[in-house]
Amino acid sequence: MPSNTAKLEPGSPAPLGATWDGLGVNFALFSAHASAVELCLFNSSQREIARYMLPENTDQVWHGYLPSAGPGLIYGYRVHGPYNPEEGHRFNSNKLLLDPYAKGLTGPLRWNDTLFGYRLHSPRQDLSFDRRDSAPSMVKGVVTVEDYIWGDDRPPHTPWADTVIYEAHVKGLTKLLDAVPERERGTYAGLAHPAVIAHLQRLGITAVEVMPVHAFLQDRHLLEKGLRNYWGYNTLGFFTPEPSYMGRGSGSNELRSAVRRLHRAGIEVILDVVYNHTCEGSELGPTLSWRGIDNASYYRLVDDNRRHTINDTGTGNMLDLASPRALQMVLDSLRYFVQSYHVDGFRFDLGATLGREHHGFDPNSGFFDAIRQDPVLANVKLISEPWDIGPGGYQLGNHPPPFGEWNDRYRDTLRHYWRGDAGHRPELAGRLSGSADIFGGRRPTASINYIASHDGAPLADIVMYEGKHNAANGEDNRDGTSDNISCHWGAEGPSEDKTIIALRERVKRAMLLSLFASLGTPMLLAGDEFGNSQAGNNNAYCQDNEISWLDWTLLQTELGAAQIAFTARVIALRRRFGVLHSPRFLFGEEIAPGIKNLDWLDENGKPLAEADWANGEARAVIMRRAERNVGDKIEIVSLLLNASSKGIDFSLHTNWPWELLIDTAHPERAAGPYDGVTYLVEDRAAALFATLVEAQQ
Repeated sequence: MPSNTAKLEPGSPAPLGATWDGLGVNFALFSAHASAVELCLFNSSQREIARYMLPENTDQVWHGYLPSAGPGLIYGYRVHGPYNPEEGHRFNSNKLLLDPYAKGLTGPLRWNDTLFGYRLHSPRQDLSFDRRDSAPSMVKGVVTVEDYIWGDDRPPHTPWADTVIYEAHVKGLTKLLDAVPERERGTYAGLAHPAVIAHLQRLGITAVEVMPVHAFLQDRHLLEKGLRNYWGYNTLGFFTPEPSYMGRGSGSNELRSAVRRLHRAGIEVILDVVYNHTCEGSELGPTLSWRGIDNASYYRLVDDNRRHTINDTGTGNMLDLASPRALQMVLDSLRYFVQSYHVDGFRFDLGATLGREHHGFDPNSGFFDAIRQDPVLANVKLISEPWDIGPGGYQLGNHPPPFGEWNDRYRDTLRHYWRGDAGHRPELAGRLSGSADIFGGRRPTASINYIASHDGAPLADIVMYEGKHNAANGEDNRDGTSDNISCHWGAEGPSEDKTIIALRERVKRAMLLSLFASLGTPMLLAGDEFGNSQAGNNNAYCQDNEISWLDWTLLQTELGAAQIAFTARVIALRRRFGVLHSPRFLFGEEIAPGIKNLDWLDENGKPLAEADWANGEARAVIMRRAERNVGDKIEIVSLLLNASSKGIDFSLHTNWPWELLIDTAHPERAAGPYDGVTYLVEDRAAALFATLVEAQQ
C-alpha cells in the first residue's frame, strides 16, 4: 500500500473541497461518522503514489494542507468508519471515493464489481463486505484553479415577462449541425457557435435551458445493453461540468466561453440541475462518493430500517436536504455555477423532492428558505419540476416565490383541446390566461408553459403518432407514458398523404400560436421549430444517437423552413404586443367603457355564459385581452380558436379597425388591415387579430 511518512499540516476546515492558495492545497471533507480519512494521490498514469491521513477534524470536517502542491494534482479519499448497513453506515476504506466538491475529473470510470462496497453476488447482498481496491477503476478528482478572464461579460437579466426559453441538450443540439466544425459538434463550444446563436436570435429566444451539464455516470445496465445515458440525470459531481461535452483538451473554460458568447448575444443560460438524487442508486448501488463518505448524512434513509434508502425519486435514492451539510453542498454548488460560470438560473429536476422535510413536502423547507434568502441565488431565475413519485409528490402551484414551475396541466390541456377532445374549453381558458387558479399568489410568469419537453414526445410526434415506439430502449416498449395525448390524424408515423400532412402542419401551428399567445413564460423544445422527430420514441433518455440528435437537414425542406419562419413570426408578435406577455394576471376588470382587460367570447362575439362553459361539445372560443398603451390608447388582441372539425365564421367587433396578425391555416397571409365583420377560421386552426382604440369612445 502506498504510504508517506510526511504529515500534512492542519490546514483549514473551510472551504470544503481541494483549494489551491498559491503555495499549496488545502483539503477539507465533511463526514460526521467517519473515524479517519486518508487522502490518496495519483500520478498521471492513475497509479496511487502516496497516502496521507487528514490530521484534523473540526466540526465534522476532516482537513489537512499539503505544501507545494498545486493545480493538476490528482486525488481521491479513503474514508474509515463502521460498516453497519442496518444502522445506515457503509464505510469501506478499500473503496476510493470522489470528493463531492471536486471541480475537475480525470480518467474514465470502468464498471466492475470492485466499485461496490459489498460482495455483489453474495447471498447476504449488501450486508457482506468487499475488500478489493476500487482505485484502478475509479474516476479521480483534479485540483483546479480558476484562470478565466470574463472581461466585460454582462448577464442579460431579461425580465421574466419578456423571457422565451429554449430547452436543449448540449450534445444533441449540434451533433448533426454541419455549420459547426466537426470537432465542436456536441460540445459546449458548439452550444455557442455563431450558427446556433444566429438561429436562436432569428427565433427570438432569450434563454437557453440546457439539460444536465453536471458530470454524470453512465449506467452499467445501459452500457451492457449497448445503450447510453443520454439525458444525464445521473449526477456524479455537482461542481464539475460533464467532461464528454468538452472539446479536446479545452477543459471547463469551454463552458465559460459558451456562456459569455451567449450573453453577448443577449441570451441567458439556465442549467437543468439534479440535486434530488445521485448516481449511486439504492443501497445495492456502487460506493463512489457520498455513500462511502457518510451515507447516513447525505441520503434519506428509512426511519425504522436504515439499511434502505428512501426512493421518492424513482432512481433508488434521494439526497437528504434536511441534513445541514447535504443542503450546504447543494447551495455551494449553485453559487459556484453562478459565480464561476455566470449562469443565469436553474431548472430543478424533481423539485418536489428538494422541498421534502421528514413530514413531507413543505414550501417553507430548509432548501426553499435557504435559496430565498441567499444574496447570490435569490436574484437568478429559478424553475422547478414540481413533482416526484413520493407520497403527495404532485406539487404544481405549491412552490414559493420566486420559483417558476413547469406547468404540465398547460401541456396536457393544450394537447387535449387541439386533439378535439370534448369538455376542455373551460380548462383551456384557465391555462391560456396564465393559470391564475394555480399561481394566483405569484405572477403569470411563474407558469412555465410548454407543448413538449425532453421528457416525452416532441411536437412533430404529437401529430404523427398515437402510440409510443420505444423498442430501441430495450424494455419491450414498456417504458415511457402510454398516453401522449396525441393524434396521428390519419396514419401512424410518417405519411406521404398531402391531406394528412397539411392537417398535421395546421395543428402544429395552432399549438405554437396558442403557446406564444398565452400569459406565462413560454418554453420551446429544441427542434420543435422545424419539425424534429424522435420516430415515436417518447422516452429517449438512453438514445445517444440520431433518434435524439436534432436533424438540421429539416431546415432545408419546405415544411421545416415554413415552420421555423412561422415560429419566429409568432414569437415576434408576442414581443410586439405587451398584452400578450403581461406580467400581471388579468381578471376581466373594465379598463374603459365596454372594454375589459380579459374577455371570453363565443364565435358570435357574445360573452360566454355559465351554460356555454358547461357545453362540452363546444370547441370554439375567443380570448380577447386589452391594456392601456402609450398615449392613453388601448391595445386589444383577440385570439380566435377553432378545434372543431369544421370551419367557423367568427364575428369581430364591428366598431374597431382590426389588423389580421396571423392565421395558422393560412400562414402565407401577410399581416394587414381587415375590414370584414366576420372571419373564417378553418378547422383545427387559430387566428390572431389586434387593434388600437381610443380610451374614450
